[in-house]
Amino acid sequence: MDSLSELLTRHVHTQPERIAVATSDLRTVIGYRQLDSLVRSAAAQLSSLGMSSGDTVALISDNSVDFVVGLLAIIFSGGRVAPLNPALTSNELSTRVSALSAKATLFPKHHTGQLENWKSGSAARWIMSIEGSGGASTVSIANGDERAPKSYVNGKKSLPIIQRDDVAVVMFTAGSTSAPKAVPLTHGNMVESIRGISSVYDLSPRDATLIVMPLFHGHGLIAGLLSTLASGGGAYLPSTGVFSAHLFWPDMIRVGATWYTAAPTIHRILVNRAPSEYPSSSPVALRFIRSCSEPLDESLATAASTAFEAPIIAAYGMTETSHQTTSNPLPSHGPNKTRSVGLPSGVELRITGDDGGDVATGTIGEIWVRGATLTAGYLNNPNANSASFVDGWFRSGDLGLRDADDYLFVKGRLKDIINRGGEKISPNDIDTVLLSNPKVLEAASFGEPDSIYGEGVHAAVVLRPGAEATESEMQEYCRSLLSGFEVPERIHIVAGLPRTAKGSIDHRALAGQFSVRTP
Repeated sequence: MDSLSELLTRHVHTQPERIAVATSDLRTVIGYRQLDSLVRSAAAQLSSLGMSSGDTVALISDNSVDFVVGLLAIIFSGGRVAPLNPALTSNELSTRVSALSAKATLFPKHHTGQLENWKSGSAARWIMSIEGSGGASTVSIANGDERAPKSYVNGKKSLPIIQRDDVAVVMFTAGSTSAPKAVPLTHGNMVESIRGISSVYDLSPRDATLIVMPLFHGHGLIAGLLSTLASGGGAYLPSTGVFSAHLFWPDMIRVGATWYTAAPTIHRILVNRAPSEYPSSSPVALRFIRSCSEPLDESLATAASTAFEAPIIAAYGMTETSHQTTSNPLPSHGPNKTRSVGLPSGVELRITGDDGGDVATGTIGEIWVRGATLTAGYLNNPNANSASFVDGWFRSGDLGLRDADDYLFVKGRLKDIINRGGEKISPNDIDTVLLSNPKVLEAASFGEPDSIYGEGVHAAVVLRPGAEATESEMQEYCRSLLSGFEVPERIHIVAGLPRTAKGSIDHRALAGQFSVRTP
């Protein structure tokens, strides 16, 4: 596969009736041949509406079959697709669409009411709907006034020849520590990422997964959807369009899932509900569970692996590297070091010091990345490009170290490091200690302005259901395991932590929530 336009080709010929994509309630079930037909029909309609090769189209959708067909239709037409979160505010949507210079916005009919008052600026508004199931499915795309194109040749339009260097997808970073940036990813970037993911986890037509991570981020899109389709497996989408904890295990059983990938937040929810909801009498036959998008603490990894009777594989990804950067191997392929995020996946890594030189094994430094999956740079953002890209290397802004076996251990964000009177403190180290307390469900540490030390150490914790604890009790626990200067001056006991759409802790929002406001 040289470009994403070849994603379905082999499977259309070798297993045309194999389920490619379906809803978890099985009301919509589409095989590979039918998916290919729907995508070609949608591509022809997009052309009739005025889309040309190289145009950018913003795709606004939850996890639906419409998303899959729309995404592939834009890509197969030689366009650039920019998946956007339908829950964004009108202003956020407008800002992103404007930044993309989008030709149009495309969204499923079930989002029409939600977006009817939103002004898309100069971008056209196209509405898509899919009716029926299997061989009887049809797709239609209409203008904003819900008028279909006057004419198009259903599935007969020849698709353009696409080069590896052509941009396929433009994704926005999560923006957990800074404003979101637009990341253009080429067909070559995406193909190499998919190849690495499929190889690391031995994905094949025998596999099926329930995609609970949002498709407008790389985790759900590349690791969940595209890697599954590339390997010929079955990609199932929640019938609700989003993750639903009480439906998760019935859905997993119904679709015959062999693996799933999610952020630790979702794993934690499932573990906490497992005593009453996991079907232990007839366990789900999972080959593995993948965890990414946020650090996975060891206690959660152990609990999930034990409860669900499958190895949990920690991975590390970023939008700039077409999602996956490193991953632990499957147990049959090598050691699974739970505290680590594993070995490089199709990229080269460096750990650098303040001078940009490599540091010794076991020493913490900034993670630099280069390789075939790496974007050439942010869209229309020269300042960010000059700061982040150096001689073909991407400065991730993450801190980490590599052990003697080349496994990577992520230690937090460079921007999150707390400078207390010259002492550099990693929030990740404090979080690890707090999470080891049996009363603590979630924890996040951060710096706050301090008139004496420059920055003070604060933390926010969410207690487990039924647990009670005081701030002083939590501080005493930290004193027993941390150096004195690392112990948080304040530990806020809260009901929940702010998160980004993909489930990562939103550190900007967290720090703002407890910032000291002077009159």
